[in-house]
Amino acid sequence: MSGLGVTVDKDSGVAVVTLDRPHRLNAIDLALRDELVRAWRELRFDDSVRAIVLTGAGERAFCTGLDRDAEVPQPDSPYMADDPLLRVGPKANDLWKPVVAAVRGMACGGAFYLLGESEFIVADTTAAFFDPHTTYGMVSAYESVLMAQRMPYGEVARMMLMGTAERISARRAHETGLVSELTEPGAALETAVRCATVIAGYPPEGVQGTVRALWAAREAALAAGFAQAPHLISLGNLPDERQAELFAARRPEFRTR
Repeated sequence: MSGLGVTVDKDSGVAVVTLDRPHRLNAIDLALRDELVRAWRELRFDDSVRAIVLTGAGERAFCTGLDRDAEVPQPDSPYMADDPLLRVGPKANDLWKPVVAAVRGMACGGAFYLLGESEFIVADTTAAFFDPHTTYGMVSAYESVLMAQRMPYGEVARMMLMGTAERISARRAHETGLVSELTEPGAALETAVRCATVIAGYPPEGVQGTVRALWAAREAALAAGFAQAPHLISLGNLPDERQAELFAARRPEFRTR
């Protein structure tokens, strides 16, 4: 069964890309990762699409990152480590059409690969953002670098270091600039589509050039941060078995701020 839905409205020029694994809180397994890569690359060549909305199916989550049951093969070398989500976003696939994210429910961990490569985020009041890496003995490297470009340092540091003990509410995410607009529950997708429709109505050359210029302003910092990430992960991550133990003993209590 496909874990990704892509619909295109050729009249408005807007495509909606939906993570469609609600039974797994839209967590990304390797099959969905591959589908996302394929979808971004196909959208590069579809001139009828001039703006894109990215969302998740169901009410509980936008995306909860990498599926914990995903088996990720790794080369038997300390010099080669494969991050399964590093190429999951639109910019990583050389797509320079604007992407608006519509968030409902949880967005955590690897979801930040996708949110970090979106132009802006619309969220409803059920949205909550957090990063569980440190709780489970892992380094939040790529996620931290991406979010450091979107939030004040103290806010992103707190989110990454507090792990599962805290969640950032939609209201606080809006206050810190991570979210550009708040909506009533269930209205984020409609609002995001409305924004994307406006953008899609403009001449695409100017829009895509603006997206590329905006990303260029971030690229140097991202490149420097990403260059350090594999080494930090290799040094700081607990062995897989110990991570699994911590995950199995996960703490359900958390504070929302």
